[in-house]
Amino acid sequence: MPEREMAEAAATTDDGFLGGRLRLRQPVAGHRAGHDAILLAAATPARAGDRVVEFGAGVGTAGLALASRVGGLDLVMAELAPGLAGLAEHNASANGIPARVTVLDVTAGAAAHAAVGLVPDAADIVLMNPPFNDPARHRGSPDAARRTAHVASPTTLECWIHAARRALRSGGTLSLIWRADGLADVLEALRRGFGAIRIVAVHGRLQEPAIRILVQAVKGSRAPLQIGAPLALNGDDGCPTALARAVLAGEQILPAPSIFP
Repeated sequence: MPEREMAEAAATTDDGFLGGRLRLRQPVAGHRAGHDAILLAAATPARAGDRVVEFGAGVGTAGLALASRVGGLDLVMAELAPGLAGLAEHNASANGIPARVTVLDVTAGAAAHAAVGLVPDAADIVLMNPPFNDPARHRGSPDAARRTAHVASPTTLECWIHAARRALRSGGTLSLIWRADGLADVLEALRRGFGAIRIVAVHGRLQEPAIRILVQAVKGSRAPLQIGAPLALNGDDGCPTALARAVLAGEQILPAPSIFP
């Protein structure tokens, strides 16, 4: 193995997701994939042949998890950090998933998006896990990459949703995950151009306040908002619920029937 490749491999780990069916190389330090990306994939509707664009792909966790569930996608993963984009490209190849990875600042204008092939009104699905921690209440990591991936600016949400609205065709679906206490901000950002909003609240335990919201919205729809059955990650005993286990193993989509304890 060349010296540069040995150094890169030493700075990464190889981790299993979806019950080990999806193997991802990711940095030892900095932003690392977790439950949020898998939950986002589970809450993203897609069919074979759909053009799917993931904004802020990182090492490709959400997009590749979605493609593991739904074959035949035209998958594009956009990531700001070249190092993470390189890992996303490796991960797609290593898992045998066709995908195109591009380096892109999601908040850049239409010309920058078009320059990497993301023309307006062309995507069937956009999924994204934007940086969402409030800088006023969250102490940013000293690691620059981790800080960029986690801490939002005052305009982050609005800019990312604007980019999704531009990329999606009429009737296309936006799927995103955000912190639960920012629900009002999400609804305000979706007010122009989106309808058929569907929300799933994610709780650490069902009796505790939600910690995340999973949101789907359809470009150009006038259908009313719906709230799906909530997802509790853990039961009263502190162990993962049956639904959480099924979702994280890639065996259940969201919103899910409320038949799991």
